[in-house]
Amino acid sequence: MSKALAMAELQTVAAGIRAADMMIKTAEVTVIEAEVVCPGKYIILIEGELSAIKASIDAVKTAFPDKLIDSFVLGNPHDSIFPAIYGSCEIENKRALGVLETYSAASIIMAADVAAKTSIVELIELRVARGMCGKSYMLLTGEVAAVEAAIEKAKTEVSDGAMFLDSSVIASPDEKLWETIL
Repeated sequence: MSKALAMAELQTVAAGIRAADMMIKTAEVTVIEAEVVCPGKYIILIEGELSAIKASIDAVKTAFPDKLIDSFVLGNPHDSIFPAIYGSCEIENKRALGVLETYSAASIIMAADVAAKTSIVELIELRVARGMCGKSYMLLTGEVAAVEAAIEKAKTEVSDGAMFLDSSVIASPDEKLWETIL
């Protein structure tokens, strides 16, 4: 049994709160976040043992097929995911900048996990649907080739569900840009 992370993203607050209750009652999971995000969607981020996480997500998929926008289960999330979600990353070596934008909250976390596991990059931030009309984005840095590889792999990860929106890699961002990001 291993630690896991999962999210369910629902279209309405009412369905989201019911789904959160169902997830907790289905298996032994810990709710990290359960909240409204733009534009009135509801996200539930949970952690726990992989089998419990899968059971909770499967219960929501079964009970709310018409209200579920997106979901994921990560069996072994990259260590940098949580600091990036909470904006507490300390970036000391600013290099190339990668940006990837998605249509859902769940897909950006999956993309970030894949990116961080693909090459040697540092996640800077995961903006999860807050103030973005439900869209989400990630910022990461590293050597140009590593950032390009990470962004490409992340694009592939989220393109399957049609959640990919846009991406870019800036080889040498101006210091003034870095000041606005960090």
